[in-house]
Amino acid sequence: MFFEDWSGIIRILIVGVFAYVALIIYLRVAGKRTLSKWKAFDFVVTIALGSTLATVIISKDVSFAEGVLALGLLVGLQFVITWLSVRFKWMENLVKAEPTLLFDKGEFLSHAMKRQRVAEGEVRMAIRAKGIAAVEEVEAVVLETDGSFSVINKSKTSSRSALECVR
Repeated sequence: MFFEDWSGIIRILIVGVFAYVALIIYLRVAGKRTLSKWKAFDFVVTIALGSTLATVIISKDVSFAEGVLALGLLVGLQFVITWLSVRFKWMENLVKAEPTLLFDKGEFLSHAMKRQRVAEGEVRMAIRAKGIAAVEEVEAVVLETDGSFSVINKSKTSSRSALECVR
């Protein structure tokens, strides 16, 4: 149906505004980490928040109070998990992937690239995106935990301290 009556439209407007404001308040209270660059865990929470917000706004079967409680539960769980992952290494390992070295000292690491399903062309693209024309100028390329590439230029020093936690 295209249109039944104004009560449904008015309900969506009122509940939508209040649910949206409630979500914004939750996210501000929870802090920046809740909306940080996406890792798999963050992606799932963000999708769940969006789905819950949409359900609260559209579904007549879910009350505003139930929807706000569901949003608060998701944000609260995200906060607890990230709080625990900062304090306990086992929790961090459970919810966060490790960065992966894909290119090191002039060589593409094909075994790591296959395991991460990354083509050589994608690594070269990341190098070009940093404005580097020659792979010989690159010390390393890392696939980060959020799916982005970090390109590390060759340095005048022999230190590789930025790569300490990368396998």
